[in-house]
Amino acid sequence: MIDLYYWPTPNGHKASIMLEESGLDYRVHPINILKGDQFSPEFLEISPNNRIPAIVDQTGPNGDAFPIFESGAILMYLAEKSGCLLPETPAERFQVLQWLFFQVGNVGPMFGQCGHFLGYAPEPVPYAMKRYQDETRRLYGVMDGVLGERPYLAGDSYSIADVATYPWLMPRVRQLHEMTIEDFPRLHDWVTRIAARPAVQRGSAVLADVMKIGDPTDEAREALFGQRQMDRR
Repeated sequence: MIDLYYWPTPNGHKASIMLEESGLDYRVHPINILKGDQFSPEFLEISPNNRIPAIVDQTGPNGDAFPIFESGAILMYLAEKSGCLLPETPAERFQVLQWLFFQVGNVGPMFGQCGHFLGYAPEPVPYAMKRYQDETRRLYGVMDGVLGERPYLAGDSYSIADVATYPWLMPRVRQLHEMTIEDFPRLHDWVTRIAARPAVQRGSAVLADVMKIGDPTDEAREALFGQRQMDRR
């Protein structure tokens, strides 16, 4: 059994979608990041960086409970455990891993900053808005280019690289980028195909009723962006 510590953010969806794709048994523990659950001592024992998602595999590598934080590491672990969506041959495997790291190091941070400065910053910061929107547009173009050569980010087969990247291009996330995905037709086609997968639909639906942040309350803004993020633990 996998215990999933989760809130329905793009990074959270990576784990829930992968659990659905893998067929592994799991149970969900909501971590309400709008109310500060991520700072609880119990959660920090599992995820010391106070970020979701995190998992605890109750039958880990040595048969003991095994916690993992960081969404990219979670995807790799679940792929290894289930034997799916991560090839075994070195060339194919590293093709997938480089696109997984592309998401972790580029898509997530840049799209996240774009969404923050365009949608949640308390006052406009024109330089930051342009900087991160331009970089988001550039990354759309990178993906659109490679998807003109192959059906999935890392090649001919769906993989954890696609699982990692799709949640950052879901409609509710894209709207914060203030761009038109139809300007990137191959990327748009890829998003449509991934969204149609039953496991993706199930994973995206986990806690769907609480997924929208909207206009954050003072409590939510402090939990998400305030000094509590900076306090030493």
